[in-house]
Formats: sequence, C-alpha cells, structure tokens
Amino acid sequence: MPLPFADVMEVALALLALSPDELAALGWSFAARKRLLEHFLAADKQADVIERTALDRAVLTLRLPLRDVRRLQHFTRRELPKMASRADVIDRLDAVLERSLAQAR
Repeated sequence: MPLPFADVMEVALALLALSPDELAALGWSFAARKRLLEHFLAADKQADVIERTALDRAVLTLRLPLRDVRRLQHFTRRELPKMASRADVIDRLDAVLERSLAQAR
C-alpha cells in the first residue's frame, strides 16, 4: 500500500497516541496496536535510504495482512478524524485500504 511519508508518520503518531480507553473502544489490545505500529516502522525504514530533502515527496510501501487492513480501516474511520491534522491524510489512507480490500476479494 503506497502512502506518502508524511501520512505514514502522522498515522503512526496517532496510533501511538491512543489511550487505553480508546484501544478498548476499538476492541484492540496493546499487542494489536504494537503489531500495527511494527508495520508502520517497517515502512519508515524505507525512508532511511531516501535523501532528507526528498522525504516530503517520498512514497513508502506499507505491507499489512488482511486482518490488519480491516483493523486500520476501522481506526481510520472512527479515531483518526479526531487526531489527524489534515483531512487529506484520512482520505488517502481510506482509499488505499479500500483498494487493498478490493484486491483481496
């Protein structure tokens, strides 16, 4: 799933910011969030080889198993709007997740 570097960072920070009550409302455990964050960290490692001046234009590939695509989609629609600084982040992530689910069918 291709996402701009800034989007990957913003969503990862939003995942980190979830309180225990918000995790519970999503039906997630700390382990579920940790697993999602590990996918984001793996995508961020791609940025290590990109010139710093080009990071704002970089597109990273996020690889998620289908169950985590669905989990992230639920988060994107329920919690991310409360946390994201830009609505276009939510739109791009939701579109990428929808395409991933469509390809899996």
